[in-house]
Amino acid sequence: MDYEAVIGLEVHAEMLTQSKIFCGCSAKFGAAPNENTCPLCLGLPGVLPVLNRRVVEFAIKAGLATHCEIAPLSRWARKNYFYPDLPKGYQISQYELPICLAGRIDFEVDGAPRTVRLTRIHMEEDTGKNIHDQHSDASLVDYNRCGVPLLEIVSEPDIRNAAEAGAYLRKLRGILRYLEVCDGNMEEGSFRCDANISVRPRGQAELGTKAEVKNMNSFRAVEKAIEHEIERQIDLVSHGERVKQETRLWDPDREETRSMRSKESAHDYRYFADPDLLPLVVSREWVEDVRRELPELPDARRERYVRDYGLPAYDADVLTARKDVADYFEAAVRAHPNAKAISNWVMGDVLRLVRERKLDEALVIRDWPVAPAALAGMVRLIDDDTISGKIAKTVFEQMVATGKPADAIVAEQGLSQVTDSGAIDAAIAAVLDANPAKVAEYRSGKDKLFGFFVGQVMKATQGKANPAKLNEILKQRLSE
Repeated sequence: MDYEAVIGLEVHAEMLTQSKIFCGCSAKFGAAPNENTCPLCLGLPGVLPVLNRRVVEFAIKAGLATHCEIAPLSRWARKNYFYPDLPKGYQISQYELPICLAGRIDFEVDGAPRTVRLTRIHMEEDTGKNIHDQHSDASLVDYNRCGVPLLEIVSEPDIRNAAEAGAYLRKLRGILRYLEVCDGNMEEGSFRCDANISVRPRGQAELGTKAEVKNMNSFRAVEKAIEHEIERQIDLVSHGERVKQETRLWDPDREETRSMRSKESAHDYRYFADPDLLPLVVSREWVEDVRRELPELPDARRERYVRDYGLPAYDADVLTARKDVADYFEAAVRAHPNAKAISNWVMGDVLRLVRERKLDEALVIRDWPVAPAALAGMVRLIDDDTISGKIAKTVFEQMVATGKPADAIVAEQGLSQVTDSGAIDAAIAAVLDANPAKVAEYRSGKDKLFGFFVGQVMKATQGKANPAKLNEILKQRLSE
């Protein structure tokens, strides 16, 4: 029997606020254990939560960017369960009345357009972190993360395979990073994904029993976990066995999922309205104020790059995947309007150095190898034939090493391109005179030797000969 997978994703995105959702403690990652805590974080008696307005604005931003309806009235709820990393014994979340409803994420998989509907986006507080590997006879708990604001983004079960899941998550993370709502760091846990997976005979409307898979800290891990879980479930049902409704963990070492606990249902959490927090009222004016703050989002920016700059779709995709890269590119184009040449340099040498030198910090590349205006200045020298593309590689390396502008480096090191036809002709003549046998071979039909002559002339001119003129004069000489 032919089976298909039905997948829904739940994403928890930590918001980039300075303080936590209901208190003034720092929300910054990386502090010493339990340093960023207070009586409210620790669930001590007699404390009352106070809502962080910035958290609500971030939720509205995310909702608008994903085509959601922003609810004029939403309500806080207590999600009750017992676990050591939850000191109050409940998590403040939203349940029946979330702030964002009925959105969508549009993306492409292998060039084909796909849309995944969003059920809801709601706000909640994060829990602490259990640490099991520092002492053999005990587990420790770090409560720094308690109260860090989260967005939970819940999709409809519209995803059918691992590739679609990966593309959906990358698109969602890109949107949140553009909004500067979340840094999207899966390794640090600020962008976490749980996958609800079931299988059914293809064409059947009824859903199968789902299993939830957790503990996936990269896009690749999500894709591998989904692939494995689909295979596991198909193997079960094709042999007449039943899939259990449970929560499973992804084991990256064995590359398999394994059972963690039975899957809870909503009634197990005994949701009820939080008596310490008033319902949240969001006015139309507030929504429109936030809408005016939205940046140009990746889809619109990509379309503009193709339309206005004439870039290929691939270039536009790469450049707009991150807001800081797109901003750098546009700053360079403003300084010199050769968009395609600048795109090539940004996607190639610039981003290569960013990766090699690990210059990427959270949402922003803070230390670019060269400033955008400096890169534009170097491309201008290529365009006006002052230097060749090959010499530009040397100039770029020197710009990175010294911080000097391209024109200064070219002047200091005598790297200007040889464009004088007479000088190039003289160099060609010398090379041909020195290699009469190869000239004869070329003229007898061995056309591949043309590259040999080009290399020899470039060597003689220290790589400074203008390639176009060199090729033109060399072809003329060899045809005589």
